[in-house]
Amino acid sequence: MKKLLVVLVGILSVSGIASQSTRGPVEGVWQTVEITLTGPGARTIAIPEPRPNLLIATARHYTRVEVQAEKPRPILPDPATATADELRAVWGPFVGEAGTYEVAGNVITMRPIAAKNPAAMVPGAFITYTFKRDGDTIWVTQQRNQNGPFANPFTLKAVRIE
Repeated sequence: MKKLLVVLVGILSVSGIASQSTRGPVEGVWQTVEITLTGPGARTIAIPEPRPNLLIATARHYTRVEVQAEKPRPILPDPATATADELRAVWGPFVGEAGTYEVAGNVITMRPIAAKNPAAMVPGAFITYTFKRDGDTIWVTQQRNQNGPFANPFTLKAVRIE
């Protein structure tokens, strides 16, 4: 009986260790806290609480939603009668996207599968970023997409929230 208990404890210990996976460098739930823009109008923007963005990365897939506006979006009183300008003010700054990603060294390549912007879903679409990580903080800098390098890449500073 003692031998059986020792074997059972050993099996459970090994299977517990085997089922624990180490997180990849970008896995987790992240929120952007700061954006650094380059080129004309270069500046750094701190994102105030509550931060209207979220990126969830599993081992191979990601999904992200964000509001890219420096002030709150207006609320539509009646979407059925809203003007084109009113709809653009509400929906234009909203980004929604999900897809796959891979990491090679300090480079992330993202390939959207579904996106609010149909241009992100064309065959062969991708975007690459370089990243630097320090604990639960990551800096991600735009590099290129299927059309070539970005002239004025931005850098996002994000913190892991889970």
